[in-house]
Amino acid sequence: MKIIKLNIIFIFLVFTHLTFSQISQNVNLLYNWNEDSLIGSKEYNNIYNEIWGVVVDGREYAIIGSTYGTHFFDVTTPENSLEVGFVMGRVVGPEIIHRDYHDYKGYLYAVSDEGPSSLQIIDISNLPDSLNVVYDSSDLFERSHNIFIDSASARLYTTNGDIYSLDNPVDPKFVYNTPLLNCHDIYVQNDTAYINDGDQGFKVVDFSQTSIENQNHELLGSLLSYPEQGYNHSGWISSDGNFYVMADETSGMRMKMLDISNFSNIEVIALFGSGVDVNSIPHNQVISGNYLYTAYYHDGLYVHDISNPSTPTLMAYYDTFEPNHHDSYMGAWGVYPFLPSGNILVSDMQTGLYVFKVNYENPLTFKEISSNHNQVFPNPTNGIINLNLNSFSNVELFNIQGDKVFEAIDVLDLQFQTNVFPKGIYFLKINSNSVINIYKIIVQ
Repeated sequence: MKIIKLNIIFIFLVFTHLTFSQISQNVNLLYNWNEDSLIGSKEYNNIYNEIWGVVVDGREYAIIGSTYGTHFFDVTTPENSLEVGFVMGRVVGPEIIHRDYHDYKGYLYAVSDEGPSSLQIIDISNLPDSLNVVYDSSDLFERSHNIFIDSASARLYTTNGDIYSLDNPVDPKFVYNTPLLNCHDIYVQNDTAYINDGDQGFKVVDFSQTSIENQNHELLGSLLSYPEQGYNHSGWISSDGNFYVMADETSGMRMKMLDISNFSNIEVIALFGSGVDVNSIPHNQVISGNYLYTAYYHDGLYVHDISNPSTPTLMAYYDTFEPNHHDSYMGAWGVYPFLPSGNILVSDMQTGLYVFKVNYENPLTFKEISSNHNQVFPNPTNGIINLNLNSFSNVELFNIQGDKVFEAIDVLDLQFQTNVFPKGIYFLKINSNSVINIYKIIVQ
């Protein structure tokens, strides 16, 4: 069982519909799909990749990529979710690691980043009755790691360096190429591109004057170095356009909240993450309203309240990948939070499609005890733990595997022995009037 940390280590166990206990808080699992017959990639053994969502005639659909293609699920009533369609990729099987999606005017645009693949355009307007592949060609490009469609200007951006016009959604036309778009990921809004440029940092580029006739662009700003810098992987803009969250696909690097209100002076104003492990890696993140939704390799879904961007507050989490190791690319891949129902879609590389409901009412509160803490002491301990609490509380102690080893109900003052437990790290959960504090305890 994995151990979760938030700046300090903490755990909280909740039983869900799955056959094993999941580590979660403020998240309800509504549906999970995982097809055992599909084969994982030869690189990371990931069966699944990107997640997307659409609404057609008032019904909600989840779209998830696999090594074999694109799967469509009607998730309008999550407990009765059903796969209603499938489109095979140009290349299928263990060679495939990445697929990426974006929709525009009733069409889904699908790409892959392995093999002699293609751009597929799929008419989704007749879901759930039918899907129609109206374009499947490598004439424009074979592969792209990611794509983004700027609906305001009807343009498709690839991370190969190209921009295409979608004035005719089923017949993309080349507009422009620049090395600035040879990047890992990109977010585009009103012809302004926010570029996650791998080892080259972060850039903001204006393409509003770019056309076949006018082959140029304007670099508005950049952030070439910043704290905890690694491989700048992905990002998303806030609803007011003043902030941008980005993540480095590098072990142990936290997410960065940027103030981009002045492109000539882009600043990092917050560093934050899951805190699960020193090697935790955020993969993809999306902002909807005041909340940031992040798919973390190994750690699962994390939801932060960013109404105050300088102090993101953890609201909820759900671990979609049980094994407790961080030495490869496994676990949650992507997240989609824009369905009208408010349900959240997540893809996990090994365990498939998830539909979640998030409870936003109670932010999580966690503390680490200091050596002079007068409520829980001593720490470290080699014999006993004393609790002097302010109100009657329920107390639980968990070992590092997530097993509950001690419990006391409705106590105010308590002393219990720790020399009966093996030496190591433990986690003390104190629930007092629905306020939960989790403490790391060291037994010597």
